[in-house]
Amino acid sequence: MALRERLTLGAPGIYPRFNEPLRALTGVRMDVAAFVGVAPRGPSRLPAYLEPWAEPPRGMTAPGAALRSVAVPVESWEAYRRFYGGFEGPGLLPYAVAAFFENGGRRAYVVRVVHDYGEGDPENDAATAGGDAPGLTAEGGAPFRLLARSEGSWGNRLGATIGFRGRPLAYLEATVSGLTLNRDAPVAPGTLLRLWLSGGVPELRFVSDVRREWTPEDPILRLEATLETALPEVPERVEIIEADLTVTDRTDDGIDRDELHEGLGLSPLHHRWVAAVLHRESRLVRPDVSWLDNDLTIDDPTLLAAPAPADPQFSGGRDRYPDVVHDDFFDLQWVPGDEQARSGIHALVELEGLSILVVPDLYSPGPLIEPREIEEVISLAGPTFEPCVELPPPPEAPEEGDGSDGQLDGLQLDPTIAPDRDQIIALQQQVIDLAELLRSWIVLLDVPPGLNQREILAWRSDFGTDWAAGYHPWVRVSRPDDARVPLISVNPSAFAAGIVAKQELAFGVPHGPANEILTAAVLVTDSVTPARHDELHQSAINVLLSERDGIRLTAARTLSRDPQWRQLSVRRLVTMLARTILQQMQWAVFEPNDARFRDEVKRLLEGYLKQLFLANAFRGATPRESYFVRCDEVLNPPQVVDVGQLFCDVGVAPAEPMEFIVLHLTREGDNLQVVA
Repeated sequence: MALRERLTLGAPGIYPRFNEPLRALTGVRMDVAAFVGVAPRGPSRLPAYLEPWAEPPRGMTAPGAALRSVAVPVESWEAYRRFYGGFEGPGLLPYAVAAFFENGGRRAYVVRVVHDYGEGDPENDAATAGGDAPGLTAEGGAPFRLLARSEGSWGNRLGATIGFRGRPLAYLEATVSGLTLNRDAPVAPGTLLRLWLSGGVPELRFVSDVRREWTPEDPILRLEATLETALPEVPERVEIIEADLTVTDRTDDGIDRDELHEGLGLSPLHHRWVAAVLHRESRLVRPDVSWLDNDLTIDDPTLLAAPAPADPQFSGGRDRYPDVVHDDFFDLQWVPGDEQARSGIHALVELEGLSILVVPDLYSPGPLIEPREIEEVISLAGPTFEPCVELPPPPEAPEEGDGSDGQLDGLQLDPTIAPDRDQIIALQQQVIDLAELLRSWIVLLDVPPGLNQREILAWRSDFGTDWAAGYHPWVRVSRPDDARVPLISVNPSAFAAGIVAKQELAFGVPHGPANEILTAAVLVTDSVTPARHDELHQSAINVLLSERDGIRLTAARTLSRDPQWRQLSVRRLVTMLARTILQQMQWAVFEPNDARFRDEVKRLLEGYLKQLFLANAFRGATPRESYFVRCDEVLNPPQVVDVGQLFCDVGVAPAEPMEFIVLHLTREGDNLQVVA
């Protein structure tokens, strides 16, 4: 009967029955990390019309409130460098991201933090480089001005040149106000035409309107293009004019970031309006608001080469590292359920795939490299003439505005000073509070450097959450492409994030992300003795030990005081279950809440849990010992069904990583036996 109701039968014959595809839960990705910190360049403070998900309108209006923070996905260290630069500036963000990818990470979101000077404060945009590209002028005489995509001295190394090219346009008929064209002519509103009059005089006109027309006498479809303003006489020939914009980045870091944007339109009506194209395609520049809604006029209708730009062409970019403060890492106006794009760490709240968070620049324990003391040269001149001694040149002063001498003064906290250490703990707890509220990603914390054993244990006692893990000690690295020669101390959480991602991709979430040798690590800042290691491990601090074959991550515990949630793999497994159900069972909304529907829900959940059981995610020997699913009339009586609710109970017994192997030594005569 049910089959007959679903099939529409016609003439006698054989009719195929197409079964509805069986639904199944497949799990979700849990290796994606996020890094929030300070970088010399990269997306930040984007005007509203430059939102990365927004398609700009044909006519782009002046921006409203800017997006101070933007989460950008990158899938390699080279991709990060293209957006944010290399090992430059005083922040640890580049070192942390590099450690993540070198230790097995595949995908990360990066948020660059810049200082918030207050809504509407002109100082917000005061450090963004800008420059004029000769050859174009906006209505009212405004120059064709471009701004660097983000603030920083890096923008001072930009250059931009505009060029033009024309191609002949065939037409059927021309008047002083328009053209009649074939139906496939490449002309649309906003197209710029160069119309040659008698005597070789060129005139430039925009096409304001294009209509498709035909008449009964002549049924062939044609285009009627109307010029923006009438010509003094009928043109002799016509060309379509397009612009090409070349943007160069003279940053000497081995990355080719130069851009060529071809076939640009000079009117907001054009389908490749230059402002819209720069929004969609450019990583280097954005349009200045002074000409967003205006047609651009070519200064020389003969299209001769534009004059050379000023040198330097772009200026005004500044690095403002000392201005960044702890509050810049948070959006104090955010409230749960707010879907508006937010700043700092809160720019991540709407990302569904995120599962690991590292904030390497939440505070600065000190400069990356201690400042060099300039030794005073003592004169050895005496009363008699002696051979000349060639003195070494004085140290070169850093280039003004390049940020090489700027430090994170507003973020500096000394962990060895009790009040500063309390402030560090408060900042870390603020990050944990957001993770506990969202219940979606784990925060990887660093034990503040420079603490003794008693202070480390005191730091640990301030946390009791399964949504965070703590790592100690910090790791010293040396980068061949870093102009700063000395070793740099880097957050251990960044290395741990890469190992977590690597283990998840290789073995799945149930596998404990530990017992791995770090890649690209040289030293640790604290050599933990076995006795100290015992104490730290029992306090759920994940220790990095320097061993003969390298630096090894020895544990993967959370900061929870509840033994059920002490293992990081258990917390991530349950998070994956919840995320999978939330994302892949949205179809259940508005389904008839009857016994058949409840049976299907139970089947889906049991099928997914069976997959995890076969992958050794649970400790039971049988499915019955490992998990259960209840979704019946007892949980869903009529009064529950009548209000549109469905309740299911899901219980699991996660397997915990084996941390201890106990050996019994016995002696029988002259033999020593080891029994596990």
